[in-house]
Amino acid sequence: MQILLLHVDFIEYEAKKKAIRNAEKVKENNRKARAENALTVFTAVEKADEGKEERVAERAKEEISKVCDTLKVENIVIYPYAHLSSSLSKPDTALEVMKLLEEKLSRSYNVKRAPFGWYKAFSLSCKGHALAELSRRIVVEDEHEEVKAGEKKEIISQALKAEEKLKSKRFILTPELELIPASKFDFSKYESLEILYEYETKGSRISEKEPKHIKLMKEMELVDNEIASDSGNLRWYPKGKLIKKLLETQVSKMLIDYGAMEVETPIMYDLQHPNLSAYLHRFPARQYIVKSDDKEYFLRFAACFGQYLMSKDMVISYKHLPIKLYELTHYSFRREQSGEVSGLKRLRTFTMPDMHTLCRDLEQAKQEFSAQFKLCMSWFNHIELDYDLIIRCVRSFYEENKDFVHTLVKLANKPALVEIWDERFFYFIMKVEFSINDSLNKASTLSTVQIDVENAERFNIKYFDENGKEAYPLLLHASISGSIDRNLYAILEAQAMRAEKGEKPMLPLWLSPTQVRIIPVADAFLDYCRELLEKIKKNNIRADLDDREITMQKKIREAEKEWIPYIIVIGEREIKSNKLAVRVRERGRTEELTLEHLVSEIREKTKSKAFAELPLPELLSRRPIFRG
Repeated sequence: MQILLLHVDFIEYEAKKKAIRNAEKVKENNRKARAENALTVFTAVEKADEGKEERVAERAKEEISKVCDTLKVENIVIYPYAHLSSSLSKPDTALEVMKLLEEKLSRSYNVKRAPFGWYKAFSLSCKGHALAELSRRIVVEDEHEEVKAGEKKEIISQALKAEEKLKSKRFILTPELELIPASKFDFSKYESLEILYEYETKGSRISEKEPKHIKLMKEMELVDNEIASDSGNLRWYPKGKLIKKLLETQVSKMLIDYGAMEVETPIMYDLQHPNLSAYLHRFPARQYIVKSDDKEYFLRFAACFGQYLMSKDMVISYKHLPIKLYELTHYSFRREQSGEVSGLKRLRTFTMPDMHTLCRDLEQAKQEFSAQFKLCMSWFNHIELDYDLIIRCVRSFYEENKDFVHTLVKLANKPALVEIWDERFFYFIMKVEFSINDSLNKASTLSTVQIDVENAERFNIKYFDENGKEAYPLLLHASISGSIDRNLYAILEAQAMRAEKGEKPMLPLWLSPTQVRIIPVADAFLDYCRELLEKIKKNNIRADLDDREITMQKKIREAEKEWIPYIIVIGEREIKSNKLAVRVRERGRTEELTLEHLVSEIREKTKSKAFAELPLPELLSRRPIFRG
């Protein structure tokens, strides 16, 4: 139900003529009325209210009563107004709801109800104060979804409920294009894919043990819990913030080079906005709700809303397509269940690069999908991780577009887990997910691309075709990296598993907060070390100097604990020979290198990668300890 509430000095109305065949029967002397200092409730009952008449009326009564009590108003006029909605209920339902609403409100207020199903003349004078014009959307879930009296109702999307009941069939699609039921596939050569399949079919998002990256992120002074905030909202120390910024910069550059136009949109939206409230129920996520003045807003869980609304207002020709809009949302919110919130893996506030592509038709959508699929593959090369591929689609789409799906598996050149639904539950007909496994054998999605067939029409996004006629585009949702926070989780979990195998854990060189550490054998060599530090820094390499008054051996041990990629030890021999003794973490040995060789190696390994300056003082003696 949609209602518009106006606080008026007066309202007068008169029923003139029947507007529908089964208009309400009204006696001649009841066809006109006047009310003063009243709350006028313009009302439209909707299809979604059918079968829920009693509860809709009760909820509407509660909302109207709150406003009346706030305004200290005793007079109410219920005025049928079909123009508030494009999805009206049957007339019988509408009349029943309004009669019920009149009855419920009449117990506490003076109520008049304008005749239903009539053309009416009316005039009013709105008071014009801050609360004189309000709107509400009354939404009542199915009966079994109601909560007990006194409990706070959590807004759970229909898509999330559908996800819990979702039934599908899973297969493995091989690079040789065999589609094999997953239960019959030989996983002996694909341990990681088997872990993913087991997690998909039997796993739980709730962690019984603490994932190993949590200890690492704290020990390395990257990220930590913030007990003064809601769980799933973290504090980022300088080194962690640097890694996050580098990941953000890299993915943004990739998408802008691809042709995306960067935008920025609000973080909160009106819960009663008709387009947005419908979309909420098509997205499998729980919401944070905030209240401002008399309205409720939800905090965005992605950049979809702002980009949809922006696209709706654009003037688009077929010549402009495909159009790609991109936003790096530093604040996206999902109210994950408490048992699911776990370190950097699953947060309630996270950073997400979101891109939406408007495509002319399915063929263009498939072309862009393939290009974005390649970008996802490239991203995993940047963060130096392997992945497993999941393809989820509606059976009809798969049957009609097998060649397209097969092309993706050939590009990846690895078997993919394919989930096929008999019918569509969500707004997309196909999506791909690039998944990783962690130290607890739980899977997580990083990159994703989806084909959306609903939201262009839902948000009235249109373009003009060759004949000048309006048409709806297809939409692609893509997050090439997925959550930035989760990327660090994936990297740390991968390195924790390396350490369990006896290998040295390490960050990708371009993400290492300190790429080169200089350690003098004695204080006498500090001046030379400072000169060397300046030379290295000039080459866009993050370097620091351990000038603390502790032993050289302890300095080396601490550098190893920090996973420093290159450790230079400077003594008299290095100064005289003009060669550097460099402990190279990747190769697990000390090598004699010239400065030119060292710089060249680092520049080659980090070319085309994002760069930022050292996030801490370059002298270790000047650094505070963030976590004692």
